Amino acid sequence: MEMMQWAGVALLIGFLVILLKEHKPLFALVLSLAAGVLLLTVLLDKLELVMQMMRRIAERAHVQPAFIETLLKIIGIAYIAEFAAQTLRDAGQESIAAKVELAGKLFILVMALPILQMILDTILKLLER
Repeated sequence: MEMMQWAGVALLIGFLVILLKEHKPLFALVLSLAAGVLLLTVLLDKLELVMQMMRRIAERAHVQPAFIETLLKIIGIAYIAEFAAQTLRDAGQESIAAKVELAGKLFILVMALPILQMILDTILKLLER
C-alpha cells in the first residue's frame, strides 16, 4: 500500500512539474529536486532494513563482513550515481549525466577489484590442491 501512495504522490508532483515547466522552469526544477530528495530520505529507512537483513544472512553463511560492507557500498554508489544522473537529465544536462554514470561505474569497479582478487586467489588455491 505504501508504494501505491508514493506512486500517487510522484505522479502528482510529475504533473505539477509539467505544468510549471512552461511558465516557471526554475520552480519546476526545484520541485523535482525536492521531490527526489524527499523520496530518497524516506527510502533510507527501507535501505536500513535491507542492510540489516544482508548482515544477518552474511553471519549465517559465515561470509566476511568486509564482503558485505563492500557490496553495500557498491549498491549505494550505483543508486547515488543513478539519482544524480537522472536529476541532471531532468535539468537538461545530458553530457554531465553521462559523466556521472561513467564515474559511478569506475568507482564500482575500483571497489570490486579487491573482492575479485580474493576470489581469484581462492580459486588458484583450490586448483593447487
